[in-house]
Amino acid sequence: MDLPVMPPVKPMLAKPVKKIPPDMQYEAKWDGFRAIVFRDGDDIELGSRTGKPLTRYFPELVEALRENLPGRCVLDGEIVIARDGHLDFDALTERIHPANSRVRLLAEQTPASFVAFDLLALGDDSLLDTYLGDRRARLVMALAEARPPVHVAPATCDPELAQEWFRSFEGAGLDGVIAKPLDLLYRQNERLMFKVKHERTADVVVAGYRLHKSGPVVGSLLLGLYDDGGALQHVGVCAAFSMKRREELVAELELLRMESAAGHPWAAWTEESAHASARLPGAPSRWSGKKDLSWIPLRPERVAEVAYDHMENGTRFRHTAQFRRWRPDRAPDSCTYGQLEEPVRYDLEEVLGARRPGDQSP
Repeated sequence: MDLPVMPPVKPMLAKPVKKIPPDMQYEAKWDGFRAIVFRDGDDIELGSRTGKPLTRYFPELVEALRENLPGRCVLDGEIVIARDGHLDFDALTERIHPANSRVRLLAEQTPASFVAFDLLALGDDSLLDTYLGDRRARLVMALAEARPPVHVAPATCDPELAQEWFRSFEGAGLDGVIAKPLDLLYRQNERLMFKVKHERTADVVVAGYRLHKSGPVVGSLLLGLYDDGGALQHVGVCAAFSMKRREELVAELELLRMESAAGHPWAAWTEESAHASARLPGAPSRWSGKKDLSWIPLRPERVAEVAYDHMENGTRFRHTAQFRRWRPDRAPDSCTYGQLEEPVRYDLEEVLGARRPGDQSP
């Protein structure tokens, strides 16, 4: 390749804020794999957020990008997979597989799409030092003839419409809104944009913990919710604690500590077959590699309130939850999936077809 912006590129990032800020360009926050696309003639490369190549995992996208992109360009965007009009992050993670045959089978069964939201280079021009508003206009022009599975992310400068997107798009699996200053230059790996994410709370059972990598203190609490059949399902972790608080948690949980997992609702966690019918900690994963997934079982008698953004497929927290407080007034068996708010369903095709009043169309 011989492009004005060469791989690897670390994408520009966003910092969290509580409210949608005024006087900016607004876009939906996509829940997929962030990807920088490089095209130079027939050569296509997909770079991940860390700079590692994603190209081999999405062969169907390589051909689609070759058909829909300008001959020489660099784009910032998101790789997503939709099922039944809803984003499916689990289907994306299944693509990170060592066997090419498996990757190609999944490419046919659950094809991916690419949603472009920034243009970093076009032809011989680097646009890294071009204002966002101008980059956006050139992006819309460059992809004016693009067809699915290649899309331009909807964008607006109307904060009221952005607020409506924040409320409604979650039902299609998106998890918030990104706000970008119109005079923003593209700066790799810097948090110069703003993200507003949904936050809800839930009461969960604390049923175990993992040790911190630094020593015998709590690294993360393992959280559970009871399903309709009365089984305690592992739904995620909360992990953002100070070192002092990690030490305190060991003492606070000592009386609940079990000598072994025997008799615990997640006792079968070491059996790979058990993960097929229940959500248990320590599930085999290509992401975890050789990471120590062992944990310390606790009698499932203590309830905590945690904050979370949204659920993945309605079964687990999509991201690490945030500890809020202990709830001694709550009985563990009252911590069920029924307490969780379910977003109103919204079709992904409507998101991608949303009008873009902030665009400078050709």
